[in-house]
Amino acid sequence: MSNSVIEDKPPVVGDEVTPSLAPRVFYPAGGIVLLVVLLAVAMPERMQGWLSTASDTVVGGVGWYYVLITFGFVVFCGWLAFSRYGEIKLGKDDDEPEFGMVSWFAMLFSAGMGIGLMFWGVAEPLNHFDNPPPGTEGSAGELATAAMGRTFLHWGVHAWAVYVVVGLAVAYAVHRRGLPVSVRWALEPIFGDRVKGVFGDVVDVIAIVGTLFGVATSLGFGVSQVGAGIEFLGWGTNSAGLQVMLIAGITVIATASVASGLGTGIKWLSNINLGLAGFLLVFVFIAGPTLFLLRESVAATGYYLQNFLSMSFDTLPYQGEAGEDWLGGWTTYYWGWWMSWSPFVGIFIARISRGRTVREFIGGVLLVPTLLTMLWFVALGGTALFREVMGEGGLIDPENGVSTDTALFEMLAFLPGGAVLAGLALLMIIVFFVTSSDSGSFVVDMIATGGSPNPPLWSRIFWAVLEGAIAAALIIAGTAGGNPQGGLQALQTMAILVAAPFTIVMILSCVALVKSLRAEHKEKLRLEHQVLLREVAMEYEEARRSGHYDSNEAFAGSSDAGSSEAGSSEAGSAAELTDKRPRQQPHTE
Repeated sequence: MSNSVIEDKPPVVGDEVTPSLAPRVFYPAGGIVLLVVLLAVAMPERMQGWLSTASDTVVGGVGWYYVLITFGFVVFCGWLAFSRYGEIKLGKDDDEPEFGMVSWFAMLFSAGMGIGLMFWGVAEPLNHFDNPPPGTEGSAGELATAAMGRTFLHWGVHAWAVYVVVGLAVAYAVHRRGLPVSVRWALEPIFGDRVKGVFGDVVDVIAIVGTLFGVATSLGFGVSQVGAGIEFLGWGTNSAGLQVMLIAGITVIATASVASGLGTGIKWLSNINLGLAGFLLVFVFIAGPTLFLLRESVAATGYYLQNFLSMSFDTLPYQGEAGEDWLGGWTTYYWGWWMSWSPFVGIFIARISRGRTVREFIGGVLLVPTLLTMLWFVALGGTALFREVMGEGGLIDPENGVSTDTALFEMLAFLPGGAVLAGLALLMIIVFFVTSSDSGSFVVDMIATGGSPNPPLWSRIFWAVLEGAIAAALIIAGTAGGNPQGGLQALQTMAILVAAPFTIVMILSCVALVKSLRAEHKEKLRLEHQVLLREVAMEYEEARRSGHYDSNEAFAGSSDAGSSEAGSSEAGSAAELTDKRPRQQPHTE
């Protein structure tokens, strides 16, 4: 075998791909990551300034484009789920799902946005209530319901449709066609063997860079929330030293998890976290303003559905610079962020989805997490809004607004057993970080080893440690420069910038997937017609041998059957059958 995946496709043996380092992917990706991190460490403020200017240009200039294609992905997923291709299985026709339904949901939910829900579950509805889109008016109650509806938009079907596009294209290529686990192979129906060359290398490098930047920045920002929670509870001071210690601990656990593989560490940690999240959700519903939350869930869902199209296409064109700033800080920022995470989450979901049908994949990935997410925001965010609008307030500072890091803990403090709930929330944040880190490391490793679904142990450990080291180095450098999050903000901005070119890959993935599905459906019809003609021929032969053969009637029947299945394009097959009739019966000609 060649030493490079570029020259030779890795051999597939059953469900295994021989692990082999892909040097033309590994080294460029590693070089880009190290260069950006070194610049962010050496000059975090200047780096953030450069990238912020680039981000403002990209997000401000192509924000309309992000809005348009994100809605297009939603439409694409809906069409595909209800199309004739929905019954196609992602695997062999007799393959059973590799993971049970609960474990499957737990893993895709934890990898997709579990940690984000802990960070924004209370903070985002409060932020939208305190600072709604420019031009939004209404009473406090109306603004609160609109805030929840806007939150549903950012975390609902639009976000998961982005993941479905990448995940389904990769899952079909991997499980149905037996190709390696990598984004490049999802494009093979369009580009053929060219995906083995430079073009495929660039696609995989972008996927690795975007994944590493996304996971590392989430890890860095997340430990600031954990540190803020520890300080809020009086257990310590939220310092850079504490955050680095937290990163080290999370990285150790994530390394052990990714080393144990999908079926052990990642699977069980995801199941545990889903259980903890379910407990917290139910407790807040019961201990909080239950009746209000039930009514708010109906009202917010109605607002979301009623305004789905208008919010999906809302670019605030008449609100000037204020509108651009708001969208750039929220909606278009989210679309770019989900796209930057789509290689990681999409490939991970593809890897764990063998044995599912196309329709089951779309329904499971698009709808179930969306419903759980909506319940989560209603319970936590709704409880916070209830206190702010109808209670004593205290969650929104008149001068500084919402404290994103501590909003969750401040809300839980007002519930019975608040300290215990805050401790549980800290545990959940840490475990969600572990599942994001280990699944991200697993995805990067699969790509870097040429698409192996089970990459070697040493490289899994390498990527898990690298993610933690990047986050820790940026926090240390930022603190030394007077802005602890300066380097992380630079890396986060870089991740969103990477999403801009990757949107082209996503659109091409949609085209390639449809092309493959149509080709398979066409081949299925051809084989079915061949079977029909073979059965007609066998019936004819049996009738001829038994002496009950009427050649005119038999030939007419076979022609009618052929035309009903394949139309005039199958005339050749009918003619072939005609040639097989006995020559001693010339009257049939």
